[in-house]
Amino acid sequence: MSTSTAPLPAPARSGPAPAPRRTAALAGALYLLTFAASIPALVVLDPVLSDPRYVLGAGADARVALGCLLLVVNAFACAGTAVVLHPVLEARGSTLALGFVASRLLEAAIVVAGALCLLAVVQLRREVGGAGAADPEGLATAAAALVAGYDVSFQLVPVMAVANALLLGTLVHRSQLVPRAIPLLGLVGAAPLLAASTATVLGVNDQFSPLSLVALPGIFLWELSLGLHLLVRGFRLSPATAADPA
Repeated sequence: MSTSTAPLPAPARSGPAPAPRRTAALAGALYLLTFAASIPALVVLDPVLSDPRYVLGAGADARVALGCLLLVVNAFACAGTAVVLHPVLEARGSTLALGFVASRLLEAAIVVAGALCLLAVVQLRREVGGAGAADPEGLATAAAALVAGYDVSFQLVPVMAVANALLLGTLVHRSQLVPRAIPLLGLVGAAPLLAASTATVLGVNDQFSPLSLVALPGIFLWELSLGLHLLVRGFRLSPATAADPA
């Protein structure tokens, strides 16, 4: 009497699953979208940011609303980068990956809060503003407070960019998902930008001072080069990325 044995199941693979190409491309596109939305927004929002009596004048409400929409797009793209990358990053460092998601979501919330402040100025001008306002000085003061709220949010964004660079840069540098020169840009650029941003928040530095401008390129090039690399080349899958560094 012969007996047959069922084939044994294949052993489970250890380590994280390979990172799909389309995940990298989507993350890269979202990174580039943050640049495409945030940089034009600064130009489009100039009327409400540069005119302290905007709420009392003829206004450029459609232009300001467009700028706020660009900020919201930037916020969604910002959060999207973390959400899209999380399944790939979690297998290579769950704590850093979760921290990156939390940091990126907080950055997105700060950006949206700034946009809401400027939309509130537009709403004030439409409802009780303009040349015939009953209390022009009080209205101008309220609008200035809302613009100040936007300015505070704008000062905090670089601080969040530093946190993102330290979390994500450490993780991708350790796991070698991208060439190490790319995260090094963020890791090296984090310290000067953190110093300049902290000084700005404390009121001892202007956000557009030479110190701030010198501190910005490291983080700027880190996010730009990461987005381009993920979009064009994808993740670097090598034996070094096939095992959990932990």
